[in-house]
Amino acid sequence: MTQSRFVSALEAVTNVLAGFALALLGQFLVYPALGLKVTIWQSLQIGIAFTGLSLARSYTLRRLFNRLRG
Repeated sequence: MTQSRFVSALEAVTNVLAGFALALLGQFLVYPALGLKVTIWQSLQIGIAFTGLSLARSYTLRRLFNRLRG
């Protein structure tokens, strides 16, 4: 059984939001432990940047594997 486009989109959005929240939590825990001082705004910017990179990576690999399979 295949997913509908809506369910696929919902899964993708949920995955991105969960990853973003996990990244922020990780930053709030790891940065102080390493002696790095960043503001909440800087943490949000870092999280957004890495989320964008993650989306680009995921999309590129998905398209590559679809092409190899196809």
